[in-house]
Amino acid sequence: MTRALLVVDVQNDFTEGGALAVAGGAEVARKISAYLARHGDEYDLVVSSRDWHDSVGDNGGHFATDAAPDFVTTWPVHCVAGTVGAEYHPDYATGSVDVHVYKGQGKPSYSAFEGVTEDGTSLAEILSANEVTAVDVVGLATDYCVLASAKDAVAETLNVCVLTDLVAGVAPESSAAALDELRASGASVV
Repeated sequence: MTRALLVVDVQNDFTEGGALAVAGGAEVARKISAYLARHGDEYDLVVSSRDWHDSVGDNGGHFATDAAPDFVTTWPVHCVAGTVGAEYHPDYATGSVDVHVYKGQGKPSYSAFEGVTEDGTSLAEILSANEVTAVDVVGLATDYCVLASAKDAVAETLNVCVLTDLVAGVAPESSAAALDELRASGASVV
């Protein structure tokens, strides 16, 4: 079995003080770094995703520009490419990341599987080329991008495990529901 670690959106705008802050986001950044220091060599591939939205326009309706965000389909401006908010959190040590995937780029995007590398290669193509059969998923936010990424990993017929000590969500209720949904889809939640 070839294993990958997928680190989802550990970015400044999703941690305390950011445009869409998740309580506990900075702690998740620190914990993921510590986990990689201890367990990074157990993975054949480490992939990190991040939102990377366009600086102009509403990114396909993703950004609320004409009305207040509804926090369901429209959001405050966040993770604009090249800004501090789009950068990885400073406590997330990215030295062992093999592949960086950028998602958004002009359209709504939640799953890392909707993203591409700088040369346009999709996450599914990367995992297939590396013969990955199992993916551990960590990052932000449990109830949105972690959920979408893990669901898509299951749809790719990968063995998926969400490491709950290394995720944080927007709200306790929706995060618990997301983990329940992932269990029901066949993912392991540990």
